[in-house]
Amino acid sequence: MADSIKQYGILQPIVLRKTVQGYYIVVGERRFRASKIAGLKYVSAIIKDLTDEDMMELAVIENLQREDLNAIEEAESYQRLMTDLKITQQEVAKRLSKSRPYIANMLRLLHLPKKIADMVKDGRLTSAHGRTLLAIKDEQQMLRLAKRVVKEKWSVRYLENHVNELKNVSSKSETDKVDITKPKFIKQQERQLREQYGTKVDISIKKSVGKISFEFDSQEDFVRIIEQLNRRYGK
Repeated sequence: MADSIKQYGILQPIVLRKTVQGYYIVVGERRFRASKIAGLKYVSAIIKDLTDEDMMELAVIENLQREDLNAIEEAESYQRLMTDLKITQQEVAKRLSKSRPYIANMLRLLHLPKKIADMVKDGRLTSAHGRTLLAIKDEQQMLRLAKRVVKEKWSVRYLENHVNELKNVSSKSETDKVDITKPKFIKQQERQLREQYGTKVDISIKKSVGKISFEFDSQEDFVRIIEQLNRRYGK
């Protein structure tokens, strides 16, 4: 920024508020610091008569206009507005010309565990990935799934389908969950395959013959499972 200001100057004036001690920078702190680094002696400024509430709102708005702002920082800015100004999501949306659902969806990201929030911050996950992962209630399972999304480069739609399948599996009857007739090792393998492929898996062994069954409820689901098997074991 300092190099750009040195070459072109400040294109947008900073905003000041007059106080008893002098002048307070409300908007443009980063530009002001960059101007000093660039060696400028003067910068363009606008002096405004602002309330404390105005100052907080302008400071948050400036932060939201940063080019390098990530989704978590954006959500934190909305939360700060609500906390500092004691206003609702609807009021934040109105002040910033956003829809209330948009604000609500961004704020949901603040419920992500730190490790997953960091993945959103550094761009490994999108905000949509983050919101989808919130449907997983177990934090460790959520983290494992997040790592798979990053490693295998899952799309948001693919993740949504996978999460929905996991939820469907978990809502199956308790009879399916507590099958005491199967050896512990077989049940462990079923659980691992269920988590890996996002669908119900049944392993049955009769005498010397065994069978592994994958459940699917659509052609798209069938193709997804086949593709995963091909990727893992080779076509």
